[in-house]
Order: sequence, then C-alpha cells, then structure tokens
Amino acid sequence: MILAARKGKGKTLMQNWNIKKEVLAAERNLETHIRQTPLEYSPYLSQLIDGSVFLKLENMQMTGSFKIRGALNKYLSLDEEDKQKILVTASSGNHGIAFAWIINKFGARGEIYLPRNTDPVKISALKTHGVKMVLEGDDCVVTEKRARKAAREEDRLFFPPYNDLKVIGGQGTIGSELIKQRRDINAVLVPVGGGGLISGISGFIKPLKKEIRVVGCQPENSAVMYRSILAGRIVEEEMKPTLAGGSAGGIEPDSVTFDICQKYVDDFILVTEEQIRKAILLALDRHHILVEGAGALGIASLLKDRDQFSGKTVVCIITGARISTDTLRKIL
Repeated sequence: MILAARKGKGKTLMQNWNIKKEVLAAERNLETHIRQTPLEYSPYLSQLIDGSVFLKLENMQMTGSFKIRGALNKYLSLDEEDKQKILVTASSGNHGIAFAWIINKFGARGEIYLPRNTDPVKISALKTHGVKMVLEGDDCVVTEKRARKAAREEDRLFFPPYNDLKVIGGQGTIGSELIKQRRDINAVLVPVGGGGLISGISGFIKPLKKEIRVVGCQPENSAVMYRSILAGRIVEEEMKPTLAGGSAGGIEPDSVTFDICQKYVDDFILVTEEQIRKAILLALDRHHILVEGAGALGIASLLKDRDQFSGKTVVCIITGARISTDTLRKIL
C-alpha cells in the first residue's frame, strides 16, 4: 500500500514545524511524571519473520495507555492563567482517562465529552476519577466539534486529544525512547486514529534516521487517515464497528496530523476484525499481556504482511490495555 501519490502535498506551513524540538521539550516536561516503558522481545513473532520483533509496552504506561504523554505535556505547557480555566476535552476513552488523571493530580477543573458508543470499560474507568462526563454524538469528530463549541461559548479552554503540537510532542517521546533502547530498528508499526501518536513518532524519528520505516496500522472498518492521504485531503466516511475502538472515528478538519503523516509516514497496513482478534489472543497467549483492540493493530499488521518485514528488526507499539471483560469473553 505504498502511497507514492501523496508525496509533496503537505502544506507549506509544515516547514515551520519542528517536531524534534517539541519532543525534546516534552521529554524535559515529562521525565519525572511518566514511565519509560519496556521494549519486550517477542521470540514467537521474531521466529515468524526470521528477524527480531519487539513490543513497546505502552499498555504499562501511567493510566494504561500512551495518551498520558501528550495530555500531560499539553497541560504542563499551559500558562498559569489557562490552568485556572475549566478545561474541556473530547475522547473515545484513553485520552479522557489521562485528562481525568491530570485534573485530579493537579487540582484543575475539567469536563470530558465522549461519543455515545464509548466502550463501557473506559466509561467505568472515568467514573472513578469523578470528572464530569458529557455523552455527545456517535463519532469522534462530531464529539470534538461539540466540545469545542461548548468551550468557546462558555469561555473555557479546549484541550485537544491529538490536533496540537504539544500533544504530538508528548506522544513523540516514544520515538525518542525507541532510538535510545535499540539502535538497529528497521521499522516501527504504529496504530493510527487521529494521528497524534504516529505524527510524534515519525516526526522525531524520520529526520534523524530516514532509513527507519514508519508504518501506520488501521482497521479496515475505520481507516480515515489512510484514505485521506490517498485522496490528498481529509475525507469523511461512515465508521463501521471495530474492535479497535481507540483508533476509530474521523479526523478533525485541518488537523495538523494529516500534513505530518503526509510528510513522514512511509506506508499503511489495514487489517480485518478477525486479524485484530487473533492479535489480541496472541498477546495474551504468548506474552501474557492484556491489549485492547487498537493496541493490537501493530501485531495484526505484522502478521498480515510478514513477508515485507522478513529478516528485519521491527517494533510494534502496544498502545493500551483497556478491553472490556465482555469483549474479551467474546474473543476467547
């Protein structure tokens, strides 16, 4: 799925963005607050590709996913006046949980807008933090629009889940950790939703080591970023049900992540629901780790397209751990 047609279509403004600088600043902000997550060798997957496969275990990160990196970097980058405002965010779950953790830790005020179809296990986790929740819309883009509108009308501060350079910089600290943990990486497989994670990782890694391939991983049932880059513009499409709910939904119009992905992401792999299911089971059976659907997209993509990674050193980003017991029961 090489997307050669997209090359050169990024906006001119892209030249003014320095993702590496944002990532290094985020590292300084976050160093005493988050974990450097393990890079675990997978004997089973390594044997399958006759190479070396490592799992970057962001499911072991604070709050159970990589999202705390971007959310916390955004909060710590606010000036004191903005920190005093009521913060409003939109999330399908993991960003909201990271946001709620920040609200409680720093004594801030905030509310979370969620799609009505948010995974019940994530809603349950949010309730334990006691942050106000508003269920609006059936798609992430609709929810974000309503959250932004509410923040604007009520003089509150919108706290973006992915479309923000500080959030992208925080997520990109994963890329910095990878470079320090392994010097022989050939490819990184990254789950993609709105694109904040892969923008940060690719925006940091590619200028330093352009030979490392950064591959976006999406479910066939919700592959808006892939289809947008293929079209050369952000597209809208109906979302189908997917186990990878954390990566599902549309992309905010004019999102900076679209341009960054155009510039730095080498390729995309789309996987079926059955392939995601098998990847979740593999992580549980072979590594004894709990991985949510979106978090398993890298493994699913490697299994689908293993030949292109034969003999290579590959990293799969395991983005999160939250999967409901009902969903896991059905998978098992």
